[in-house]
Amino acid sequence: MRLHLVAAALAWALSVMSAPVLAADTVYVIRHLQKAAGDDPPLTAEGAAGAQKLSEILASKKVSAIFATQTKRAMQTAEPLAKRLHLSIEAYDPKDPSALADKVAKMKGAALIVGHSNTVPELVAKVGGKQPAPLADSDYGTVFVVRAGSSDVEQIQLQAPAKS
Repeated sequence: MRLHLVAAALAWALSVMSAPVLAADTVYVIRHLQKAAGDDPPLTAEGAAGAQKLSEILASKKVSAIFATQTKRAMQTAEPLAKRLHLSIEAYDPKDPSALADKVAKMKGAALIVGHSNTVPELVAKVGGKQPAPLADSDYGTVFVVRAGSSDVEQIQLQAPAKS
């Protein structure tokens, strides 16, 4: 009996240690919006309009921290919300998503994370959500919403999907 209790306790401890980081209240993760061509391109007019829409949607969501990579397109995606809420944008290293997840896990309120097509699925998982499918290069405007205590991921679309 004692051996079963020890084994159960060990199994529980290992499951807790390997579980994804549970985020602050709510974490919103988005790929930067539509970009121009070139090295470190800015947003296009469509991307800038999407960034304004993102700001309108998240303005009342109690966002207390905004994180983005140091690229122009990621910073410009976050900028309208940062200005509206009088917050600074904290740059993060996209090669170290665990460090970002640790910061988010220690904060109060909600957070916005702006990533890239190759980082967003992993970021969603690192903050406690079920990892979404990989994003295509043409995927823009999906906000992945992860709430503390749940691995369910909601999605908010900034615009209606393009018709083929």
